Amino acid sequence: MSVLVLKGSKKLLNAWAFYDWANSVYSLVISSAIFPIYYGALFRMAEVEQVELFGYAIERAPLISYVTSLAFVFIAIITPIVSGIADYIGNKRLFLKFFCYMGGLSCIGLYWFTLENIYLSLLLYLLGLVGFWVSFAINNSYLPDIAYPEQQDRVSALGFSLGYIGSVLLLVLNLAMVMEPAFFGITDTESDPAAMKAMRYSFVTVGIWWMLFSQITFFYLPKVSRRKGSERMLS
Repeated sequence: MSVLVLKGSKKLLNAWAFYDWANSVYSLVISSAIFPIYYGALFRMAEVEQVELFGYAIERAPLISYVTSLAFVFIAIITPIVSGIADYIGNKRLFLKFFCYMGGLSCIGLYWFTLENIYLSLLLYLLGLVGFWVSFAINNSYLPDIAYPEQQDRVSALGFSLGYIGSVLLLVLNLAMVMEPAFFGITDTESDPAAMKAMRYSFVTVGIWWMLFSQITFFYLPKVSRRKGSERMLS
């Protein structure tokens, strides 16, 4: 089935901007709000301030900073390569989907973030970060293909607004889960406080939200970047 969408059309512009609604929950819930709290609480509950990684004892604060820095080095290296390959084979949407799903599934995987599985846990954190930023860059690269120059500022602002609203809505829900877990049927166990469990559930909600709402973007964005007139063929 193919859908013909005009460049600059309202549906196409809204679909592009809606990816911000889908993925901005990562930057607020994972990067800024709940995951940092969970990460610190995990170490405090275990009464440790450092872990042994590759034969080195590393404090918890520098550890997550090192992984974040490594992720951004990786992002800086692969983003231009991925963009070049996507342009060459003419399928940006495939790469957008790949990094979206990688990021979303990694967020869900953070449910199992533990000190006992620290290598896998940190890898999932790194992959989530890579998935977010690379997919964000690919989506931004679509802007000249889907909007005329006079439309680009407006649709960018729309994306920012949708991202802000969507991420705040999910964060409020997640904070309610953490502060009142019993209301959501989340209970304590001997080794797993309800608040910690609720934080892990919030990571799952981020992954599901991200992948679910991105389907709107995937449906309308063109598979192939074509510059013939004002039409884009979606397949």
